[in-house]
Amino acid sequence: MGAVTVITSGKGGAGKSTTTAHVGLALAARGRRVLLVDCDAGLGCLDLLLNIAQKQVFDLSDVVSGTATPAQAIYPSSYQDGLYLMPAPFREEDLVSPGIMRELIGAIACYFDHVLIDCPAGIGAGFRSAVSAADRALVVSTPDKVCTLASFKTRAQLLEAGITEQRLVINRFSSSFFRKSGFFTDVDDLIDQTGIQLIAVIPEDVELRAAAVRKLPPQKCPAALAFARLAMRLEGHEVPLPPLQKF
Repeated sequence: MGAVTVITSGKGGAGKSTTTAHVGLALAARGRRVLLVDCDAGLGCLDLLLNIAQKQVFDLSDVVSGTATPAQAIYPSSYQDGLYLMPAPFREEDLVSPGIMRELIGAIACYFDHVLIDCPAGIGAGFRSAVSAADRALVVSTPDKVCTLASFKTRAQLLEAGITEQRLVINRFSSSFFRKSGFFTDVDDLIDQTGIQLIAVIPEDVELRAAAVRKLPPQKCPAALAFARLAMRLEGHEVPLPPLQKF
């Protein structure tokens, strides 16, 4: 059975979907078979990020209702062999219950090396559904006080859900802004305030944003390379963190 990882933050705009998409791309580039599951009912965007929206007929809610089989609602991405997506329900009312989510992911995870679940913002019903099937969590935070506090609260909710393996992803990091902002004394201070062990720092990168606008996978820009290192760490490899002053 593939490893099931939920990607969450507690706050909107931190970069959960971007992280899900690019970690999935990086894992698939390593020859893995990867399924992304978009749980952001009504607001899902992974179909757009992976250039699948025009192909989409069925989504997660159709599988749960019996309208479609899992195979009919799983779409390959043209960006990378081995990368697949099950899109989010179109309507928020079609939110999947935690019990059904566990059953569904349990049934399909055996066909993939990794299942990455894109969690909706907040810690409400959508959060509980998304985390219910996960073995571990990546908590995405931008380097600011509001998002850091949200990550700390998310940590507690994940523990309550039984997910003890949690790792922090600091997203959109700029060393010059970080120094000037004065939010934290250093990166260790930020990590301590979330209470979550660090796994990756993803730099602020205009090339990554430009690639999303052009609907093309990013090439070897700094953020893409950081996501590649994150993918390796998820599979147990020891990959050193580059000096943050380079970001």
